[in-house]
Amino acid sequence: MSGVRHHERGSDVIDGKPELLVLRALKLGDLLVAVPALKALRRAFPEHRLRYAAQGWLSEALGLVGGYELLPTHGLDEPLAMEAGVVDVAVNLHGSGPESQGRIDALKARRTIGHQGADRDGPQWRAELHERERWVRLLEWHGIDADPLDVGLHLPHVPSPVPGATVLHVGAAYGSRLWPADRFAAVAANLVEAGHNVVFTGGSGEKDRAVDVCRRAGLPPGAVLAGGLSLGEFAATIAAARLVISADTGAAHLASAYGTPSVVLFGPAPPEIWGPPPGPHIVLTKADLRRGDTFSAEPDPALLAVEVPDVLAAVRELGLF
Repeated sequence: MSGVRHHERGSDVIDGKPELLVLRALKLGDLLVAVPALKALRRAFPEHRLRYAAQGWLSEALGLVGGYELLPTHGLDEPLAMEAGVVDVAVNLHGSGPESQGRIDALKARRTIGHQGADRDGPQWRAELHERERWVRLLEWHGIDADPLDVGLHLPHVPSPVPGATVLHVGAAYGSRLWPADRFAAVAANLVEAGHNVVFTGGSGEKDRAVDVCRRAGLPPGAVLAGGLSLGEFAATIAAARLVISADTGAAHLASAYGTPSVVLFGPAPPEIWGPPPGPHIVLTKADLRRGDTFSAEPDPALLAVEVPDVLAAVRELGLF
């Protein structure tokens, strides 16, 4: 292992600080499972200016990690907006393939932290590792102490619009993770009958689905928050919630970060790699039916095998039903 070294070179220093850049140009959930690694880097390089290369809409969520500036980056289809030789330490938390490493190599940083490749030292990539463990293991190989359970975030600066509500996050990035609307509605109706204040969240593109679930559950339109929250307000809603029920999405990872009780419905992704840390979180799936096609338009069989009574039983196990 190589130790943690702090070194400044004239071309690396901007505003009196050397630059450290992390590449992880992915979505909200990907940011949140990388939090233990990001916090470890912040501790290890306190004198550096810290940048995180990802899509611009993640800026509010990155602020909840603390200490990082967002470098707007649209995936790997364009070069990073940093001149070669400016970055002191470049960290590849995106992957281990030639595309991500090519973007990192183009920075010509003094030090690169990444997985093993043809021309670079690092740990071998292990596909079976949990995402939190994967990036912690990477840093530890490079001599940086990290804790995979260090998942906590700062509280948002905005309050929750519905403190104490039960959040049903009914959307997902892909059809493979969409639990049927009628099942979400049945869960909502049962929880309302048990005294829960149920609200429905999702992105702007998921508002129609949330409205449909709300209507099926017989709840008033005001229960739909989908499409009406900023990212900070969404995080505040999850942080102050009584319970969160969602697929394997950013909502579930926020619940993990804030210790909010959650029931997480897994389809194509294995919980062994993406599941929540220890805490008041219950995972529901049927692993032996998993097809594993993340980009499918149809719900994964492992997700469809989860029924309404399974979710209500999980809520009961959490002591909330």
